[in-house]
Amino acid sequence: MPSQVITIDRKKYAVGLFWQPTGAGYVARTYAKTLARSVDKKLNLYTEYRAMVGLGSKKFGHKSGMYSAAAAVTESLGEFTSFLAVFEIDKLFYLVAVRNGVILEDKLFDKEEDARAEYFKLSEIPDWGALFAPGAWGMPRAVERSLSDLVMRGPKAMLHPISRTKAGIASAVMMLFFAVCIGWFFREPLEQMVEPQPELSQVTPEIAAEYQRQLDEKNKELDAEFEIEREPQPEPIRMPYDYLPEPEKRAEICFKAIAFLMQPISGWSQVSAECGENYASAVFNRDFGTLGDFYTIATGLMPGAFVQRESDDSLYVRVKLPDAPIKASLDERDIETVTRDVLTQFQYSNMSADVNMVVDTLTNGVETVNLDVVEIAVQSKLEPVQFMKIFEEFGGVYMTRCAWDASTRIWNYEVIIYAK
Repeated sequence: MPSQVITIDRKKYAVGLFWQPTGAGYVARTYAKTLARSVDKKLNLYTEYRAMVGLGSKKFGHKSGMYSAAAAVTESLGEFTSFLAVFEIDKLFYLVAVRNGVILEDKLFDKEEDARAEYFKLSEIPDWGALFAPGAWGMPRAVERSLSDLVMRGPKAMLHPISRTKAGIASAVMMLFFAVCIGWFFREPLEQMVEPQPELSQVTPEIAAEYQRQLDEKNKELDAEFEIEREPQPEPIRMPYDYLPEPEKRAEICFKAIAFLMQPISGWSQVSAECGENYASAVFNRDFGTLGDFYTIATGLMPGAFVQRESDDSLYVRVKLPDAPIKASLDERDIETVTRDVLTQFQYSNMSADVNMVVDTLTNGVETVNLDVVEIAVQSKLEPVQFMKIFEEFGGVYMTRCAWDASTRIWNYEVIIYAK
């Protein structure tokens, strides 16, 4: 299998992810951990897109912070709930297949005949909304599209480590390896620095001048070599707890966005809704209504919302969230203290919570910083604004996700707190 990474406009994208849909109310990281253990323990990276998680692995060339090409293509082709596409890029062939909004195939082929065979096999499935293939293939009904145009317009479905602790260990090993390589590269000038040099007072002026000339030439060579290898200085690492949205304001935005989407529409039942980092979304199932009725009513009730047909009896509705004011953390508590105080708060509230301590790793390619993070997952009857009042005395708080289950009428919350 070739490396499952493609480069578009000097930017790397992850392909070949293992995609699975998630149920309403699932915490993406927790589901990804469970799924990786059952499929392949070497799947150590994940991303979340709509109601799906995609699993990747460093053994395929995937890295934390890399974006998913399949998610970007699916979003750009949002007018089609089902499509089959093959793109040629750098003498490789990238295949994406989506049925009813679910990513079925996300593969990279190094042989054209293998890609054509897979395309032929999948094209036999009826009712594709659209077909895309290289123009040279001459496929019936297929049109050619530019992959670079599609991924640049797509969402930022970024890969994250499933286990943050392992990511920290790997970064430390990489930094040690980097330091050894630097030492090996500069071994010769370092040896010259510690090697005893002849005293000019003990040699003739002619020998001293020749020695000085050779030394100057060597220094110029080293300077020129250093200039060639020198890279631009990286941007300073930004601590996330200094740029988080105000917790209560973000909770208010999420609640209003979900209320905006979860409006009663005759003939359609509300299934679930969730608020992520950039978008709020909802799922509706058909009872006796029609697609036409839904679009007509939704246009008036939810202006500006994006509606996508998942199937004949299911619709996915999404709206972009406005930006919330930024608030820097002044809390100086360590992770042990934060964890203890969080558990105390939930005990006061007579609520159970899943609280874990993890390590998140940030790097700019040169420096690496390990951040202590408290992860909290809770089910509650409290609405978002009421729920986030539990964290009023804490700094560095971010509600990464909240989801509403219409059948149980329970909220599922995922919150992180950065400790210092």
